[in-house]
Amino acid sequence: MAVFTEVSETQANDLMQALNLGQLTALRGIEGGIENTNYFATTDQGEYVLTLFERLTQEQLPFYLQLMKHLAGRGIPVPDPAANRDGDILHAVSGKPAAVVNKLAGKSQLQPQAVHCAAVGDMLARMHLAGADYNRSQPNLRGLAWWNETVPVVLPYLHDTQAALLRSELAYQNHVAASSAYTALPRGPVHADLFRDNVMFDGEQLTGFFDFYFAGVDTLLFDLCVCLNDWCIDLPTGVHDAERAQAMLRAYLAVRPLSAAERTLLPALLRAGALRFWISRLWDYHLPREASMLKPHDPTHFERVLRERIAQPVLL
Repeated sequence: MAVFTEVSETQANDLMQALNLGQLTALRGIEGGIENTNYFATTDQGEYVLTLFERLTQEQLPFYLQLMKHLAGRGIPVPDPAANRDGDILHAVSGKPAAVVNKLAGKSQLQPQAVHCAAVGDMLARMHLAGADYNRSQPNLRGLAWWNETVPVVLPYLHDTQAALLRSELAYQNHVAASSAYTALPRGPVHADLFRDNVMFDGEQLTGFFDFYFAGVDTLLFDLCVCLNDWCIDLPTGVHDAERAQAMLRAYLAVRPLSAAERTLLPALLRAGALRFWISRLWDYHLPREASMLKPHDPTHFERVLRERIAQPVLL
């Protein structure tokens, strides 16, 4: 959620008027994140988020926006893209594809307890079930194919020990992906980036999931593992937090039990989740794009998480 493209108040107001969302009263760029341009747009009717898409294309974007529409219609608390009088939910600002969604109530819980992790596990499982009949398909664009393309690009920036770990783990994940157990994993639309800052709470009440712009069709287990790797670890060390992880898993399993293949591959997919974000953070850190508000994340965090997941596998 950085600002790569500046948007004027006039431009934002014109879009709000076209969407029948009222008169713009305030516009503020959102700091944080690394993919899209985001603004908080306040009107006399409410609060919204304006997103300009910097990498995703006109052809790719309907998958994400219609997925949010689909989930919102199934009662999952996600942002609902605003439509113009013709029913279009994909718009244009400053020559970039754009969308406007309602701003969710609450705030991010950056120091979650077991009760918050349970709420995320419950709603994640409900989201996976709600997405089962979604009729669009698009691969996870930051999945295994992207890892294989990107690792050679970031390897020159690493010291020998890091490079050896990255190569060996990528080889391991390619081996896992070729297995019959992996082929048997249930698949469907996944968020794929459901970190602490992408969930809103009002106290202990979960009020919504947002930022679906890394979503895609992938294994449901991978989505769960991405959550476990962020919500259920000690951030400074990357060490697994058993109490929080058990709370998330119990709540998830109460809604959608895991298959035998998912139980078997949980340790491998936890490693996959850590690898995915280590690679992407290396890429963002060493090959950054210019933006007026941009703070790349520290890539060594997910290196630590990966090393922990290898050394201390989590078993069901």
